[in-house]
Amino acid sequence: MKRREFVAASAMSVPLISTFPANLSSILRETQNGKIEKRSLGKTGERLSAIGFGGIVVSDATTAQAAERVEEAIGYGVNYFDVAPSYGNAEQMLGPALKPFRKDVFLACKTGERRKEGARNELEQSLKYLHTDHFDLYQLHAVTTLADVDTVFSSGGAMETFLEARKEGKVRFLGFSAHSVEAAMALMDRFDFDTILFPFNFATWYAGNFGPQVMEKAREREMGILALKAMAWRRWEQGEERTNSKTWYRPLADREEANRGLRFTLSHPVTAAIPPGHEDLFSMALELAVDFTPMDEKEIVAIKEKAMQTAPLFSYPMRTRS
Repeated sequence: MKRREFVAASAMSVPLISTFPANLSSILRETQNGKIEKRSLGKTGERLSAIGFGGIVVSDATTAQAAERVEEAIGYGVNYFDVAPSYGNAEQMLGPALKPFRKDVFLACKTGERRKEGARNELEQSLKYLHTDHFDLYQLHAVTTLADVDTVFSSGGAMETFLEARKEGKVRFLGFSAHSVEAAMALMDRFDFDTILFPFNFATWYAGNFGPQVMEKAREREMGILALKAMAWRRWEQGEERTNSKTWYRPLADREEANRGLRFTLSHPVTAAIPPGHEDLFSMALELAVDFTPMDEKEIVAIKEKAMQTAPLFSYPMRTRS
């Protein structure tokens, strides 16, 4: 039996940092037994599953495997799919697998191109690969430097394609993913984006001071907040055997640890988290998310202790590598 939980969004909520954990009052939540809950996406009026399907899950898969993985996600209630040209052959594999469900899902895509012509070319190619006439969300991909920000907003920059595509009906909402606090804050200052996709992770949050300021600003702007790296742990160490090829970091592969990482992220007012691209880790995230409950104070203390013993993937201010 379906149970809906609606919590009124409030722009007058007290500051985010002081209310964590378990304050999800700024989002609307809808739960259904045996399914992953759905959450409101900022001001868009959309509701997305709290777990998103990252296209890397089907990269290098067979046609049958891609279909099985998409069907598994749909069975859990996943309606948010995200892909990009840089994910190998993920677009080519996801398009046919998702085609039977396209009208019922929220499909997001990205471009790493910073100039108008390159962004247009990638947009048109992605639409063909995904067998669709529009994307529900189109995003600048992995913006990291302030120079990138300046380029996309310059004359002939990628934002010209974004705005044109929205007028043409080829994209509905506009967003970005960023891998630095500096870039994320600058992008939010430059344009009224609908969404942000950003690494919100327990170790980067506490040990790297990376994330709180971005989430607060995005929430103030009533953006849809989407999360990366919820199940990430640390960088692979030199000489360490890599247990999977789809993450550049060491993921939280232990079920209990993965659950803690995922719950940390989803206990914040984010709409959805995209798990690691390895199919086994994605399947585990689906199972874990069905039983999601926000973290309590005791659990927060424990995960903060773990975080402070971890070298974070990202830090603020951004550190320049030699």
